[in-house]
Order: sequence, then structure tokens, then C-alpha cells
Amino acid sequence: MKNLSELKAEEKSRIVSVNGDSRFVSRITSIGLTPGCEISIVKNERHRPILVWARDTMIALNSKECANIEVE
Repeated sequence: MKNLSELKAEEKSRIVSVNGDSRFVSRITSIGLTPGCEISIVKNERHRPILVWARDTMIALNSKECANIEVE
């Protein structure tokens, strides 16, 4: 398994688990990024937020936090 920050632009994947403290997990799941959710990476550049397309919405995520989201 990989974490979300390892994916490259235009890769598609599915979220397997969201790890971290309860505040992080609550915030991520409240925007719809839950286990089973299909995602597509729009942009993943170094030292920039990762742009993710999920559930018909564009979401910008901190790349360090994306290390806590496992995908397959």
C-alpha cells in the first residue's frame, strides 16, 4: 500500500484508511475522504498542497498530512 502523498498527477486510487489524531481523522472524513472513496490526483508538486478530485469536488490537502491517508 501507498500513502496519498506518494501518488503522481493523474493517478487514480481508492482510500483504504485514514490514520492520525482524532481531529485530523474527523476533518478529513467530514469532507468526504472516507475508506472506499475513489480519488484522482490532479496535481502533486513538491512543497505545494496536493490537489485531489473526489466525490465531484476539488480538494487541496497538506502534503504532510497526506502521509496519514493510505490508498491502494
